[in-house]
Amino acid sequence: MGGDGAEDTLDLRLPDEFLALFHDHAPAPCTPAERARPRSRAGGAVGELLGDPGDWAPAATPAGVFLLVPVVLRRDLALIARWMNDPAVAAFWELAGPDAVTATHVSAQLEGDGRSVPCLGVLDGTPMSYFELYRADLDPLARHYPARPHDTGVHLLIGGVADRGRGVGSTLLRALSDLVLDNLPLCTRVIAEPDLRNTPSLSAFLSSGFRLSAEIDLPDKRAALMVRDRALRNLL
Repeated sequence: MGGDGAEDTLDLRLPDEFLALFHDHAPAPCTPAERARPRSRAGGAVGELLGDPGDWAPAATPAGVFLLVPVVLRRDLALIARWMNDPAVAAFWELAGPDAVTATHVSAQLEGDGRSVPCLGVLDGTPMSYFELYRADLDPLARHYPARPHDTGVHLLIGGVADRGRGVGSTLLRALSDLVLDNLPLCTRVIAEPDLRNTPSLSAFLSSGFRLSAEIDLPDKRAALMVRDRALRNLL
């Protein structure tokens, strides 16, 4: 990951039309306007608050080469919606239903002010996970814990059943949090707030260098506040 020199040797950014080949129902290639950096309704470039994950170098992991690809809705909606309708995912994301349910959720981020950036996680060229990076210190979550400036939060799901229960989630969480800390120098902590009932998720966070900071009551769940500290990233 971050310090192994992989960034100097890997160049695996995939064009939109190539990524589309991995989908069960490959859409038409994105238009030039869709490939351009999205803009928020306020006029600022989406990603200004979180950098541009699409420009982050890939990470070499024990599970393969991991790359973040920002979501393009017309290209990725069918895939993400299918994952959201998996019962194991729906139990915690609560976005099961027609594609429009997922579209509404993702569009709110794509059309927002850049506080949250939805991405596909691509492992060895295959889109297999979904991530949301968000500014936790600017999120309603900050009302429920002692937030610090530039705290960066993460939501995730592993799409394929074959990739669950064998340590892939822990591997990707460590890689993802390393990418955040490497590319956002003002961020000192990566934050997550999984549902306390989601024991596989809690185990993945604990195995990937996060620590359990507190249990917190959120409007829709009782959550475990998980923290990965920059200062401890090489110790945990």
